[in-house]
Amino acid sequence: EAYTAYADMSLHFDRYLRVGGLYTYYDSLISTEPLFTNIPDNALIFSDPKKDPPEVRDLVVVTKGPDKGKIGIVIGIYPDGKGNCVVKLDRYKGLREIRVLPLLWVGKRLGEQDPDDVFLIPRKS
Repeated sequence: EAYTAYADMSLHFDRYLRVGGLYTYYDSLISTEPLFTNIPDNALIFSDPKKDPPEVRDLVVVTKGPDKGKIGIVIGIYPDGKGNCVVKLDRYKGLREIRVLPLLWVGKRLGEQDPDDVFLIPRKS
């Protein structure tokens, strides 16, 4: 429940920034899918979303849709049975956008990964 509440809060704040024109940059790239037309799907390395679906706090890669190829972390999975999750994309130009995506469009990243920068808390020496 707490993850879903956090995901909803993050999503609403992201939409507030977008609609209010408060993002510090404008990204004219509407979809990354055309960038992957000549690249085979097996070039993206991820686990099968049907056999091993991502869970909250898993590092993921978007495998389909307009954000294909972008990476992030699952911050919430909606329990309504529609199979949607909330993904916080990795930092781009200082900001992290939030997306609601079908679970079948998101695959767990495989192999050794750098931790998400949310978990990299600066420490005083």
